[in-house]
Amino acid sequence: MGANTVEITDTNFESEVVKASTPVLVDFWAAWCAPCRALAPTIDSIADEYKGRVKVGKLDVDRNRDIAHRYGVARLPTLLLFKEGRVVATIRGYAQKSEMVQMLRSAL
Repeated sequence: MGANTVEITDTNFESEVVKASTPVLVDFWAAWCAPCRALAPTIDSIADEYKGRVKVGKLDVDRNRDIAHRYGVARLPTLLLFKEGRVVATIRGYAQKSEMVQMLRSAL
């Protein structure tokens, strides 16, 4: 996980995501998921590029089942963009960086 990427858990989800003052991109992933591992450098890159404008976090679905279940995450990776505590955009499956950037721009 990169220096600007936050670990999101069932415990800190409310404070890190729902109550965040900026949009939050959450990457729902698992260690056994090859596309998730392939996407990780891009997620960290986006966290660096959007620092201060968008919070970027990773939620391990195997360790944090409650939040994954609450948001109906059934396919990995899944990216959910939250703004003011609500999901405003979703990408399911592996995505190109350009798709993620477009999603983020729509929330800024």
